[in-house]
Amino acid sequence: MKTKSAPALDATKVLRQALSRWENEGGWLKSEPYDPGVDIPDLTNVEILHLRVRLIALENLMIAVLAEGSDRQRQMACDMAAYISPRSGFTPHVLTVKAADHMTDLVGRAAQFRTVR
Repeated sequence: MKTKSAPALDATKVLRQALSRWENEGGWLKSEPYDPGVDIPDLTNVEILHLRVRLIALENLMIAVLAEGSDRQRQMACDMAAYISPRSGFTPHVLTVKAADHMTDLVGRAAQFRTVR
């Protein structure tokens, strides 16, 4: 049985939309209900510790994926980091700048694990 495929999305357009949303709204989608008056409990020390462990694991997994990935994938990661870095006419956000620097650092760390083929 033949199925209809979804229309191809312009990857550049999708990437720009996703990154601009993340940069401006912390990844929050307008379709999601958001009530700034909702009381969100603070994280406990144990929860923060678990988040740190998971973050370290995710960073190391990304390094492994980038190390075995194509040159185009590593270049895309660098391009994304450059895209979210401060541009003229935009106000730089400290955490965004640090995230972009960290992305570039992860690509560099992955280069140390590249295997010669």
